[in-house]
Amino acid sequence: MSQSLTEHRIIFKWTATVLAAVAVLVGAPLLLGRLTPAGTNWERLSDISQTYGTPLSIAALAGVAVSLVYQSRQTAVTYAEAQRASHRQLVIMAIDDPELMVCWEPFTVPVTALDAKQIAYTNLIVSNWSADYRLKRFNDAALRVRCETHFRGEIARKHWENGGADWRRFAEAIGTPRLRRFVSAMDTAYAAAVASGPPRLSSSYFAPPE
Repeated sequence: MSQSLTEHRIIFKWTATVLAAVAVLVGAPLLLGRLTPAGTNWERLSDISQTYGTPLSIAALAGVAVSLVYQSRQTAVTYAEAQRASHRQLVIMAIDDPELMVCWEPFTVPVTALDAKQIAYTNLIVSNWSADYRLKRFNDAALRVRCETHFRGEIARKHWENGGADWRRFAEAIGTPRLRRFVSAMDTAYAAAVASGPPRLSSSYFAPPE
């Protein structure tokens, strides 16, 4: 939400700047006509106005171009978020009704029904991180930290053991460099976590009730 508000402020700022520049360009001749005394050398004034008018026109056009770029990006972000919301709803339906879980692709490694629900939920988490990273809402250093901490857990490793290859194939098929970097970071963190030893079991996450 904060990202969306920031982008709207930027668009508003550039739009206001463009409108102000256009107002100056349109209103300057009228203002000069009223304020200039009789006998003024209009040819000289024309040369001066052309000298300053061209850079202002270029600046106005540049402002319009920047505004259109931000609007286009905002449209793409809105569409992507709608797609994620639709995918999230489908996954939640399968989590709530295990009979729908078999409508998705089969797991690479045999899992229990509980594992399947937890892995599906974990995939939603990773998908959200992927979207944020592709939108540059956090950088490579933050991604590495997130991946390293993520793979300390048992279910996180089960998820990537089952779905990591699919993520890689999808990233290669899409061809988006930033998505490939995201998957590569996940692969690297997963391999390092496996090499470091066993994960923290999900059953040990919480202290037993007193």
